[in-house]
Amino acid sequence: MRSIKEECLHRLILFGEESLKHAVKEYIAHYNHERNHQGMGNQLLFPDEKIKGRGEIKKSERLCGLLNYYYRETG
Repeated sequence: MRSIKEECLHRLILFGEESLKHAVKEYIAHYNHERNHQGMGNQLLFPDEKIKGRGEIKKSERLCGLLNYYYRETG
């Protein structure tokens, strides 16, 4: 709970339950698929296939740039 509060919810102005649900959904996807985990050898828990590429480095973001991640373009 501390991670989502400090990295996401404390930095947003939420306008009701739907905006809270959207923020939590986006954070969970970021946390499980895009964010490195120091306790797990600084590895991704469930990496998406596009992250495993060897091409040019790309940036993607969630929640209007609050959550950013970088990956190599496949191909």
